[in-house]
Amino acid sequence: MMGIIRELKNLYKKIRIWQVRRAGLVLGEGCRFARFPSFGTEPYLITLGNHVAIASDVVFITHDGGTFAFRHQERYRKVIKYGRINILDNCVIGERAILLPGVTIGPNSVVAAGAVVSRNVPPNVLAAGNPAKPVMTMLQYAEWSLASTPDYDEAAYHRDKKTFLMNMRMRGSSMKPRGPQAADPGRVEGVDSEP
Repeated sequence: MMGIIRELKNLYKKIRIWQVRRAGLVLGEGCRFARFPSFGTEPYLITLGNHVAIASDVVFITHDGGTFAFRHQERYRKVIKYGRINILDNCVIGERAILLPGVTIGPNSVVAAGAVVSRNVPPNVLAAGNPAKPVMTMLQYAEWSLASTPDYDEAAYHRDKKTFLMNMRMRGSSMKPRGPQAADPGRVEGVDSEP
């Protein structure tokens, strides 16, 4: 049953990609989508380079809808504000990032989860925040990631990712690993419970 659901999701994603490409989205080779992003009403103003990964719930905004508030006035009747969004090669856009009109990202850059990109992101940086700003170079990010990666059994990870991760001590967690080796599988170490 899960296989059928996965196949239906993949089919949906392929149909959506076909639709936005047909509407003008420029999509490079080797792009990946965790879930299908919101390309807004003008996908033809968006270009994704090669080897770009887009996480879940990313929003591309290619126009400024705020002009609605004053366009009814004669002086501003013809005001329109649109901007292209260009993501260059080898970039990653994190979950729930928002990309505003007129920005270019990369190449070789990462936009962190939740970032609001209102200005260009330079090449070779990790950008985060609201508004998104470079916080470190890609080399610093790669080295930091390497330093925080524990020595682990790759075969065990690939064999059963869920069990492996449930038993792994992770950064930011004071709880002991859970899993088959825990004395009481219904109780999590470090969390008090009422008798």
